[in-house]
Amino acid sequence: QVQLAESGGGLVQAGGSLRLSCAASGRTDRPYAMAWFRQDPGKEREFVAGITWSSTSTLYVESVKGRFTISRDSAENTVFLQMNNLKPEDTAVYYCAADPALYSRVVVTTDSYDYWGQGTQVTVSS
Repeated sequence: QVQLAESGGGLVQAGGSLRLSCAASGRTDRPYAMAWFRQDPGKEREFVAGITWSSTSTLYVESVKGRFTISRDSAENTVFLQMNNLKPEDTAVYYCAADPALYSRVVVTTDSYDYWGQGTQVTVSS
């Protein structure tokens, strides 16, 4: 089992930046693919960005390409989501997720991810 804890959310004006962190604890002696999802009330959880277990590949939803960057610090068991040029439509609860399957590509569906954090709110004002 692995536990995930997100931090770094908050309120920011449009055009601003935030850096989300996801710290993993528990069974961190094996690799995981990691991803960020987001969810608005009444909507389905949406894939935002992901990184493979080997960190050799990343993937982004089209709406955040060029603005968001996912990265990981394996030594610290932490994954980051750097979010620049934020827009009001980026407002959502952001969740970190871990997938123990060792795929060579990023998976974008929620059912592949076994472990989830509690979420952190990101609000972008216009």
